[in-house]
Amino acid sequence: MTTTKIETRHGVMAVDDSATAGFPVVFIHGNSASRSIFRHQVDAGWAGDYRMITLDLLGHGDSEDASEPEAAYTQNGYADAIVDVLAELGVERAVVVGWSLGGHIALELIAKFPGLTGIVITGTPPANPETLGDAFNAGDGLSIGGTEVITAQEAELYARMTAVPFEQSALDAAIRTDGRARKIMFDAFGAGRESDQKALVATASVPLAVIDGAEDPFVNTSYVASLAFANLWEGTYHVIPGVGHAAFWEAPEIYNPLLQRFLSSFANN
Repeated sequence: MTTTKIETRHGVMAVDDSATAGFPVVFIHGNSASRSIFRHQVDAGWAGDYRMITLDLLGHGDSEDASEPEAAYTQNGYADAIVDVLAELGVERAVVVGWSLGGHIALELIAKFPGLTGIVITGTPPANPETLGDAFNAGDGLSIGGTEVITAQEAELYARMTAVPFEQSALDAAIRTDGRARKIMFDAFGAGRESDQKALVATASVPLAVIDGAEDPFVNTSYVASLAFANLWEGTYHVIPGVGHAAFWEAPEIYNPLLQRFLSSFANN
């Protein structure tokens, strides 16, 4: 993987690109995390078949804090910056894999990136302001995810809830994150400044794989199971037993074969 810094309309982003000849797969991490969370995918033996691209969202990891936080730290703002990254990399078609916040950003890309071939979302209940209470499980971790200033103890609690098994890198990512990104993103979602993603998945023709952990502390899987999807991959909501919020991190031995199957079904057509 080669790391580059790419200028976007909202600031400079850190991007890892395998630059191989395979079909591009773009990974988008969650709130207060970083691109390193996808290690078990980009380092997998089959990864060389694809052009693997990971990035740090603005205000996260090795990327800059946003130049205009109110515009950048929303799902739409993040999506706009990713469109800029893909243009700079010369990527015209891609599958996007989004985790948590990254999945919401992936859904916003449906309207912004014409080359979107398929989407995988994990830990991402498609919702709107009216359904947020049903889509998410309330609790300390969820509230921390929308708080600008958090303590070291809160950062560790959040990291331990989002990345199981816990590694220091998850805590480092939570501490590094621009706190404004958490608050602005939560406020924008709740105020309806993003797409109605419940309606979006019911109408969008882009193939969509939904893979969640059955024990996700944030996501109400019963809510996700109740949704209408226009093009749900394999017609199935894939739920991995005994696994939490980051199923791809916690159980790559189960998640990766699903991801490989999705990629082989759509990315290489």
